[in-house]
Amino acid sequence: MSVPEPGETAPTFTATVGTSDHESFDLEEHLGDGPVVLAFFPGAFTPPCANEMVSLQEELDRFEDAGATVFGVSADSPFSQGAFREKHGLEFDLVSDTSGEAIRAYDQEIDLPDLGLYGVANRAVFVLDADGAVTYSWIADDPTSEPPYDELLDAVAAI
Repeated sequence: MSVPEPGETAPTFTATVGTSDHESFDLEEHLGDGPVVLAFFPGAFTPPCANEMVSLQEELDRFEDAGATVFGVSADSPFSQGAFREKHGLEFDLVSDTSGEAIRAYDQEIDLPDLGLYGVANRAVFVLDADGAVTYSWIADDPTSEPPYDELLDAVAAI
């Protein structure tokens, strides 16, 4: 696997949405209605991940004004994501990739042995257009870094 670059077709995947219903998620069902933002994060309830997801929530109106749908993606269980979403008042879906299918498809699998986390997602953001092509990507050199939110919003608005 290699990181999908801007201009390439994004890998599609299926997973579960971290809600009490544990509904299924299929990325293909969300393409075609405007930009899709996939924000991969290492783990719910860690300070950097909470900061990032809360920051995305604070900008959610701007993403939605640009026609975008935002999804957080991590290897956390649907139960953990549901609790994390509720605790932080997140109004966008978190996708539970417990199988690691999406994480590996986007070549974002990392280990954080100091935290006891193996096979989790690196912090990365991909913006996909309605046709499923990657138009923007940002990948953290250090998983405690946060994405450049203004640059991300500009990338979404440019679609």
